[in-house]
Amino acid sequence: MTVYSSTFQDVQVVKSGVTLIENPILAGFNPDPSILRVGEDYYIATSTFEWFPGVQIHHSRDLVNWRLLTRPLDRLSQLDMRGNGNSGGIWAPCLSHDGTQFYLIYTDVKGWGVGETFKDTHNYLVTAPSIEGPWSEPIYLHSSGFDPSLFHDMDGRKYLVNMLWDHRAKHNSFAGIVLQELDSSTLALKGPVHTIFTGTELGVVEGAHLYQKDGWYYLLTAEGGTSYQHAASLARSRDVLGLYEIHPQNPLLSSLGHPEVLLQKSGHGSLVETQTNEWYLVHLCGRPLIPGVMDHGFCNLGRETGIQRLDWPEGGWPTLAGGGNTPLSKVVAPQLPAHPWPTPNPRDDFDAPELALEWQSLRVPVDSSWLSLEQRPGFLRLMGRESPLSKHRQSLVARRLQAFEAEATTCLEFEPQHFQQMAGLMAFYDTHHWTYLRVSRDEVLGKTLNILCSDAGVYTEPLEREITIEGWQKVYLKVQFQRHTYRFGYSPDGENWSWLEPKFESYKLSDDYCGGLAFTGTFIALCAQDLAGTRHHADFDFFEYLEGVRE
Repeated sequence: MTVYSSTFQDVQVVKSGVTLIENPILAGFNPDPSILRVGEDYYIATSTFEWFPGVQIHHSRDLVNWRLLTRPLDRLSQLDMRGNGNSGGIWAPCLSHDGTQFYLIYTDVKGWGVGETFKDTHNYLVTAPSIEGPWSEPIYLHSSGFDPSLFHDMDGRKYLVNMLWDHRAKHNSFAGIVLQELDSSTLALKGPVHTIFTGTELGVVEGAHLYQKDGWYYLLTAEGGTSYQHAASLARSRDVLGLYEIHPQNPLLSSLGHPEVLLQKSGHGSLVETQTNEWYLVHLCGRPLIPGVMDHGFCNLGRETGIQRLDWPEGGWPTLAGGGNTPLSKVVAPQLPAHPWPTPNPRDDFDAPELALEWQSLRVPVDSSWLSLEQRPGFLRLMGRESPLSKHRQSLVARRLQAFEAEATTCLEFEPQHFQQMAGLMAFYDTHHWTYLRVSRDEVLGKTLNILCSDAGVYTEPLEREITIEGWQKVYLKVQFQRHTYRFGYSPDGENWSWLEPKFESYKLSDDYCGGLAFTGTFIALCAQDLAGTRHHADFDFFEYLEGVRE
């Protein structure tokens, strides 16, 4: 039979009864995937940038069903991002295994910016006996560039590859892929640094991973820049040091020139072989709010992870199983037993001793100085700290928006004493781009609601006046995403809702809008601020996240 991806021009002929994988496999902000198989288990590590804990790892046993499993960089000694810029922090981790233990290579980007000459890109290595840890203290490697990857050769030697950043004027900033040996016993770099690949005519070579097959070393790289020109390129050599010849049909994968496909921005990927000798490519991708619009589309869910099946004959070059080099929205699954996971509960009543795994904090770890699930059992208590502009110590926890149509609801109990104390529900991209339905106190009106907005750093309060809720012990807050717009509502009882105007444009919480080179995605956040520094607390009774169209 012929399987059609809804409204898109990617068509694949498959036999009746064959299981299909639906893309993206990791919806919402999950970019730069590094895939690894250990026995019957598959893991994908993705970038987390300024969100803590660092590095998001998903788990599957069939490549169809995925669950969020762990985030290994969970303490300041491994990752201290206080002061890191927006879209700094963890770039393009690499997860690997040498038959004995897990290795995680990551970059903590301290200094960078659009149009800036220099980048401070510090690369580290941590290890663990199990995917769920305990993960070691970090070993510093170097700072020569970003997107580091560790390759375990069949002869037992280990090599670190990364892109080399060249800050000099009149030089190509993406100076090529470099390789250096890593001592297997000390885990220290040793020997000379070799430039093994300078990329293709697509340019902006980065995101390198090495593989070995049929006597060849295969070098997979990302090129074209991580937007609509993005691509995955492949080259190979008989020697790990090169020379590397480029795939005759390069790029292996790209959406460029094909606005009709669902998965745009396709590139930056990694390869995996199943235990049944089938090959797959996982890759970065993005879904525009307006399908079919290239170069100026907006992907408010962020850069996501997709998967493609490969045909890889012995001794030959791999190609996409569907033909061509454009990604399919549905691909044939491997011949593995189905392994679904339990569906996560959409409602968090904050009854557990720790935050659910879906939550992340901004730049800093959660600790008892600003968050408690114990002081008032069944409630999330946030002690107010710095403003929404702060890159240091915000009292904010958030989860990803993973669908174009979704809503989130919470119930807040909060008694602010003055206007510098605030708490509420936020649609958040970064410290310059957010919209905030907050509770505070006015000298005349008492306890009030208002919407605060930062659009590219320009602060406004779009409501004509504060809304008085004096005497309300609790207030229910809701944000509802309706693909192109989102709106806020409030209620005294969770049943009777008042919706606030104006509606806000979803595209303004996208990578594409937020500075051009921004790398995360829309989050829904609970937060509290006390600009006077007294850490006045706010209590959240529950949080519920539901996907689908609602009126």
